[in-house]
Amino acid sequence: MNLADFMNENFSNLELKVPLFYNWEIGIRFELGVNYDRENNRENSPYLQGVYHRSINLFESLHPQDDEIFMVANVNNYGDGATFNRKLQIFSRYVQEKSILKQLKHVTLPYVYPEDDEDGKYKTHRFILKCKTSDIKYIPLLKAICNNDTGIKPSIHHDVFFINIKNKTVFHVYDDRGCDLVATSSETIKGMYDKYNDWILDYDRNKIDQVFN
Repeated sequence: MNLADFMNENFSNLELKVPLFYNWEIGIRFELGVNYDRENNRENSPYLQGVYHRSINLFESLHPQDDEIFMVANVNNYGDGATFNRKLQIFSRYVQEKSILKQLKHVTLPYVYPEDDEDGKYKTHRFILKCKTSDIKYIPLLKAICNNDTGIKPSIHHDVFFINIKNKTVFHVYDDRGCDLVATSSETIKGMYDKYNDWILDYDRNKIDQVFN
């Protein structure tokens, strides 16, 4: 099954773009960054170590090593002539077995935020890799995603989505502040809701509680 078929069958009205949580009825928004300290925003700071800890634990709880997943990256081109490398570092740097990069798919889409593209010049390049969780160096990858707004390298500023084919979930870390998890069934992610309840973003807690209670 390819990504388009999977999404049409399971998430027919959901676009792979930010914010997942507000665009799907079954989901959880977790807080990653707690007690932010602007003066102590270093890689080994307690703040960032806490961000990494939460993102890695959530990812591992959702994606057993042998599960098949889609790893999807949206790379936006703003019509300024900027070029990109088809074998993005997102994939070449963070994939264990380089041979599976032959399976990397690329599609060009209309810009996923059309409301911000009055002239229709922007495009979104979507890169899709179907693989197993064990194929990905997900710990350094997640750290790079969390580093997006911190000024710490390496960092990834593209949106990267992890889609579990078996459990029918979509997981997205948007930056050091938090991450979204959506699913086709509340039962699928009830364990995440229970186990990591203390990490749920309080701002959205009432909405999330209604889904599971």
